[in-house]
Amino acid sequence: MRWFRRSNREDALPDPRTAWPEQAVPDDPAAAAERFWRRWSEMLPEISAALGDRAPQRAEAVLAGAVAELHPDLHVSLERGQRAIYALVVSGQEDPALRPFTDAWRAAAPPEDAIWEFHDSVPPVPDPSGVTVNLGSRSFALADVRVAAQVDEAEGVVDVAVHHPLLGELDAAAREAMTFLPLDATLGERLAARRLRRVETAESEPAGALTLRQLRDLVRGLDRERPESVGGAD
Repeated sequence: MRWFRRSNREDALPDPRTAWPEQAVPDDPAAAAERFWRRWSEMLPEISAALGDRAPQRAEAVLAGAVAELHPDLHVSLERGQRAIYALVVSGQEDPALRPFTDAWRAAAPPEDAIWEFHDSVPPVPDPSGVTVNLGSRSFALADVRVAAQVDEAEGVVDVAVHHPLLGELDAAAREAMTFLPLDATLGERLAARRLRRVETAESEPAGALTLRQLRDLVRGLDRERPESVGGAD
């Protein structure tokens, strides 16, 4: 799985893949979305073949050009689906300037079926405690993640410090990845962008830390109680 942080934060993680050559931004998001879905129909046999060969990176390479034509700053990933076998995710990383393009893309999408579902932001996984993240040759069980959370009731946001027992063994880039990946897996990109403010790494387990499922209950509860408040996420 790949999980993306939005790009309009100072602490956002850079996308590790090679940037697509600079392209013009379409004037009409709806027309660009329609072009994408026409190309999707043409590309689908090649994408299906790549997935059948267990080579998702080949399928993402096929999709990269089509997504860049929709908007050059959008990101694409192929994930395991929740309602279907596969999920196609086209994300603007919660950048408001990209929302018209992801909205148009989602509105023009074909009906979901048993094979494909479509998301305009990275969705949460059903149970983060059952997820294992692979970074290089190391595997990290998200069940071992603990999070200290401090709620700012006035702003309707949460500051968090993320701990995993293996964080101290990682280099700086991998440690940063393992700080953000569990949060997006747990909350989904949109809720994380809306309700998390400060995100830090904790090399030792904080006192009174929460599991990821407990963190999700806390943040979702805050989101229900304070729907009018978006903190500093936008």
